[in-house]
Amino acid sequence: RNEVELVRKEIVSRAMLADFAKKNPVKDAEINAEFEKYKTQLTGAKEYRSHQLVVDKEEVAKDIIVKLKSGEKFEDMAKLSMDKVGATNGGELDWALAAKYPKPFADALVALKKGQLTESPVKTQFGYHVIRLDDVRPAKIATLEEIKPKITMWLGQRKLQAFQQDLAKKAKIQ
Repeated sequence: RNEVELVRKEIVSRAMLADFAKKNPVKDAEINAEFEKYKTQLTGAKEYRSHQLVVDKEEVAKDIIVKLKSGEKFEDMAKLSMDKVGATNGGELDWALAAKYPKPFADALVALKKGQLTESPVKTQFGYHVIRLDDVRPAKIATLEEIKPKITMWLGQRKLQAFQQDLAKKAKIQ
């Protein structure tokens, strides 16, 4: 009986949430407002393409920097990286906003000039990074059509969360 009651409550709960979502769809005005916020956040932002490798000891990272400055290829040195994906692809990172990375890494990346290597290892929670900046470009801003499904899903989830939190606040537990 208890299991049947739990299943019944789950079905009722799902139906209530589905009904709420149906009666409170995400409106185009909400989507447009969120898209404008997104565009504002990326206006003037830059994307960075770089190489990196990460090791567990600062001294090892310092030795790698010395070797790189003396002519060793980054792609070869990246094989020493604890980051297995980076170790297999030469340490290449795809285009990304600096904010995607841990703050110390992002700060070091933004401070580099194109083609420049970090002068000293950058410590993050993952280890000691050696970074080379390959290129910088203005951030690509997706069109409304490209991003609308994601915005709609995100706003819908946010509305459902708010509804659930409101129900929890109003609930009287006996």
